[in-house]
Amino acid sequence: MQNLIAKQTIVLLQEYIQSLGFKAVIHFELEGCYSFAKQDANKKLNFSAVNRTLQSLNIDGELVPEYWKNQWEYVSQFNGQSPLKEADNLAYVIANLPEIFSRQGVEHTLIKPVIWSGDQGKLGIDCHNIFITDNRAVHIPNAVQINVSVLNSKNENIVAETSFGDNLQQAFLQTSLACSLLYLPEEEAFERLALKTRYGLAQELCSPVDISGGHQGSIALYKEVGKHNQAMGVKTLLVDLHNNALISESNWQETARIEHRLGASSLHYCPYINVVFALLNVIDAINTFQNPPALLVDYPNTNLPKSLKPTDQDIGAIAMFEVSDWFNNSINVIQSIFLGEIKKALTIEKIKGELPENIGDKLKECILSKYQQMNKIIY
Repeated sequence: MQNLIAKQTIVLLQEYIQSLGFKAVIHFELEGCYSFAKQDANKKLNFSAVNRTLQSLNIDGELVPEYWKNQWEYVSQFNGQSPLKEADNLAYVIANLPEIFSRQGVEHTLIKPVIWSGDQGKLGIDCHNIFITDNRAVHIPNAVQINVSVLNSKNENIVAETSFGDNLQQAFLQTSLACSLLYLPEEEAFERLALKTRYGLAQELCSPVDISGGHQGSIALYKEVGKHNQAMGVKTLLVDLHNNALISESNWQETARIEHRLGASSLHYCPYINVVFALLNVIDAINTFQNPPALLVDYPNTNLPKSLKPTDQDIGAIAMFEVSDWFNNSINVIQSIFLGEIKKALTIEKIKGELPENIGDKLKECILSKYQQMNKIIY
C-alpha cells in the first residue's frame, strides 16, 4: 500500500511541477558491499557482467567499484528518465541485486548502513589514498545520495541560476531534520553517523554527520566547483598517447545540482518516499523562485537525531517526523490545487487506483505504521 500511494504522489507532483513550466531531474547513488565464500575470498566481482544484466532490464544505472574492499556503488545514468522511473530503478536494484550477484558466486550482498570491520587500513597523515602499515579495522559506511536539478521550458538547468540553486539548497536545509526518518530508516543508520567520532576514524572516513550547506556540506550546492573544489562539468575533447587530456571544455551549468548526501544504505530505504521528499523541496524552491524577493538565511550546521527513538538529546527521528506537518500538508495542498489533473496524470504513468482524499496524510500514516508495528508489545 505504501509504495502504491507513494507512486501516485510522485505522479501528482511530477505533473504539478510540469504545469509550473519545469521538470525535476533526480538521480540516485547507492553504496554497498559484497563477499564471496571463504574459499573464493580473493575473487573479484565482474562489474561488466552485472551492468549488462542491468541494461537488459532497462535499468538506467550501472555498478562501479567503490573505495573500500569489495565495496560497490550503483550510479544512476542520465537517460532522461522521470523521477518515478528513477525510483523504480533503485527499488529494483535493492530488491534484486543479491540474486544478480549470486550468479557470480557472491555469498553475501550487503545493503546496510555499516559494514562492521569491513576493511583494514590507516591513512597516512594528510593523505587521501596512501595507507601506512599500522592497519586497523575500518567500519565501512554506505550511503544513499540524491542528486537534484531542475530544467525550465527551454531545457536549461536553473540550478545554475544563483537564486534558484540557493533556494533549493535552503529548502532541503529546512526540511531535512524533521524528515530524517525517510533517509535514515533503521537504527544502524544512526550508528553510521557516529562512526568517525566513536571509533576514531575521522582520517579514514569522509561521510557527513550533520545537516550542512555550502558546496562541501551534506546538502551541497555544486556549481562551478564540486565537493573537493574540483572544476565541474569538465569534458575531455583530446588526449595524448598516454591518455592525458590535451584539450578540454567546462560546462558546469549542465551539471549544477544539489547533492543530498545524508541517506544511509538500507533494505528499509524507500526510493519512492525519498523521491516524494525531493520533489516537495523542488516545489518549495520554485515557489520561492517565482515570488521574489526571498530572504536567504545562513543556516548553521544542525545535528541529526541520535536514534529512531527518544534519547537524552532529542525526541528521536520517528517522533520528529510524526509531529511535523510539512510533508503531509504540502502534498495535501498540491492535491487540492491540482485535483482536476489527477486522472490525466495517473494515465500518463499507467498507475492504477483512485487517489485517496488527503493523500499526504495517508502516505504519512503508511510510513509511521511500520514503526508503530515494531514498537507493538504482544501480551
